[in-house]
Amino acid sequence: MRLKTLTLAVTATALATASVTASARDFRLGLITPAQHMWSTEAVAFAETLNERSDGEHSVSVFPAQQLGNEAQMVQQLQTGALDMAFLTIAEISNRIPDFGALYAPYLVDDVNHAADLLRSDAAAELLDLMPQQVGLVGVGYGMVGMRQVLSRDPITSVDDMDGQRLRITPFEPIRDFYTATGAAPEPMPLLEVYDALANGQVDAIDMDFDSILILKFYEQAENLLISNHMMFPMVGVVSGRVWRELSAEDRELIDTTMAEHLENVLAGFEAVDAEQEETIRELDINIVEADAEFFSEAIAEWESIWAPKAPMLETLRAEADRLRED
Repeated sequence: MRLKTLTLAVTATALATASVTASARDFRLGLITPAQHMWSTEAVAFAETLNERSDGEHSVSVFPAQQLGNEAQMVQQLQTGALDMAFLTIAEISNRIPDFGALYAPYLVDDVNHAADLLRSDAAAELLDLMPQQVGLVGVGYGMVGMRQVLSRDPITSVDDMDGQRLRITPFEPIRDFYTATGAAPEPMPLLEVYDALANGQVDAIDMDFDSILILKFYEQAENLLISNHMMFPMVGVVSGRVWRELSAEDRELIDTTMAEHLENVLAGFEAVDAEQEETIRELDINIVEADAEFFSEAIAEWESIWAPKAPMLETLRAEADRLRED
């Protein structure tokens, strides 16, 4: 009898251990940003927090700098379940869900703080609800980088100076349409190729934020900066829908809350450093010109004519942005 009891106890322990082992996961998270970028460092911090909160049951391997491919390739991997998680620019999502393009409306927001507040809003959260059905991903929340500026090899003092300029962009339609409307020739290019492209004259100018300009030292190859703050540049933290369905309710909650905390760290992080980064850039030996919505007025009107019909959420987001501006 004691032998039978012992055998049952051993079997139960083995089954419990097997259950824990079966539910333990080593997730893979991909990004396009280099390892020193805030998105990448917060991804690593998310991995550490998730491992700690799961008592070592779950781990996350982080792959920055396009190690798993570009964003289009990573989205495909996420859809098949070959990749578990990613921090993605909204660019690739907007190519698949046009309503996300509304987040790139020129001068939708005034600055980094205004952008972060909008991304925290219920209006922005409505966009995340579109993702499971339309792209097979679960959107956890938003991050961002700083506002978009134009760094160029030659001075830009009016929009006419942009005519024919080969201008590097992230490959997605809303930003392409904006720069096409300015007369520039948008050229999609991975972030890590930009420095050499400026150096060898492959591009004349780049659409970029303060953070990347400083981290990757693009100012060494282009000494003219148009500070325009014309567009925000959100990021979204996602989990593969296929992977999500395999998780327990407890693991979903754990991943959701933990990733959301680190995405909030990204928002707050850029709010904290933006003014200091701008000051650092203004102290560089480069030529600076400032621009506002009037500078781009014709391009903005053309962009609106394209995107207002394609992205009905633009009206909702603009109303929320206006409300936040008044508060």
